[in-house]
Amino acid sequence: MAETSAPEGGNSLGSSLAAFLDRRFGLAENGTTVRTEFVAGLTTFLTMVYIVFVNPEILSNTGMDRGAVFVATCLAAAISTLIMALYANYPIALAPGMGLNAFFAFTLVLGVYKYTWQQALSFVFIAGLLALVITATKLRETIITSIPQNLKLAVSAGVGLFLGIIALEQSGIVVASPATLVTLGNLKEWPAILALAGFVLIVALNSRKILGGTLIGMLAVTLVGLALGLVHFQGIVSMPPSLAPTFLHLDFSRVFEHTALFVIVTLLFVDLFDTAGTLIGVSYRAGFLDDEGKLPRMGRALIADSTATSVGALLGTSNTTSYIESAAGVEAGGRTGLTGVFVAMFFLLALFFSPLAGMIPKYASAAALLYVACVMTQGLAGLDWDDITEYAPAVVTAIAMPLTFSIATGIGLGFITYALCKILAGRFAEAKPAVLVLAALFAVKFALASSSPP
Repeated sequence: MAETSAPEGGNSLGSSLAAFLDRRFGLAENGTTVRTEFVAGLTTFLTMVYIVFVNPEILSNTGMDRGAVFVATCLAAAISTLIMALYANYPIALAPGMGLNAFFAFTLVLGVYKYTWQQALSFVFIAGLLALVITATKLRETIITSIPQNLKLAVSAGVGLFLGIIALEQSGIVVASPATLVTLGNLKEWPAILALAGFVLIVALNSRKILGGTLIGMLAVTLVGLALGLVHFQGIVSMPPSLAPTFLHLDFSRVFEHTALFVIVTLLFVDLFDTAGTLIGVSYRAGFLDDEGKLPRMGRALIADSTATSVGALLGTSNTTSYIESAAGVEAGGRTGLTGVFVAMFFLLALFFSPLAGMIPKYASAAALLYVACVMTQGLAGLDWDDITEYAPAVVTAIAMPLTFSIATGIGLGFITYALCKILAGRFAEAKPAVLVLAALFAVKFALASSSPP
């Protein structure tokens, strides 16, 4: 009798949990199951887990404690994905964004601004609060729709090119040159060879739709480096490092400088464009859009995303944003926030793999960076190449980012050239008020700069 009662109790408990999850996330209504959502969550996690290795590598250049950034990255991803899952009920995962972490490290801290990383975190925090405010007031949707589509695509592509030059520089493939600014590095060096090999492997694995292809490529070249003596084994699993070196270390002492305004606006706008594109792209693949092409509960999704940025800053990382890699989970059948709950659980488990994260060398993370750069640069294909007043400012935006080593400068030059091209071409109606205002603000910013704009 006792032997049969246990399974019945277990079945009852399992049935109760399944019923609860069905009610909470609307599984049956969305044509999915707990098992499907679990597989989708694992799929999404494996496609974006590279960020827990790459983000500490990038932000540690600023002097931030690498172990603390690793923990902040995992926690920011877990907490923000849970907010999206429980508040908006969408299978969309979030984590510190690629591009913005590079802007944080190489422009705000290491560039001509020379902010401390603590001051840079305060800008990220404020940008998140502003995003939350304009989302709550419906202003966010107005701003997004008023910015020309070609400039949005150019920003995404430009961020990709920016990541690309960082990847090439970190691996030694591209080096500085007093004659030509940049030139080819020594391709006989192992870091350059392994970065290129890792990049090719990542591209091939993702082309074959191998789950976790980016992560596999990074780990593969890390193992080669281990065999060559370029990497020293530090272990794989341990208790998580302390978060104390970055937790709540925000410095607001320079937020009232005029340059701070443009930094915050840049952080805000890149995040807005990135989030909007991700939400619409993933939602389209999942069939969430209504007959008018609008996303139900869009406001909730945007609020969740905005909250995530400020939460990440408090923990000690750059802007946290929605990940396009969530589309992989959607393709695996994920349709509700339960997918995100599982993603969050996996990021919490990742906390115990800090030794592995600490072993990932620059050339391995550079390989992943270069791959992400290529993916982001796809935006150039969507430009209106039949209208020079549209594509010329977009191209200026995209190429200015890597060549000035600044996302902010690229955006500024893009808005200024777009507004002037439209006005001088006599197409005044196409130069919308929002574009003119931003162009004027960036022109003032460049005029006030005492040195080359960051």
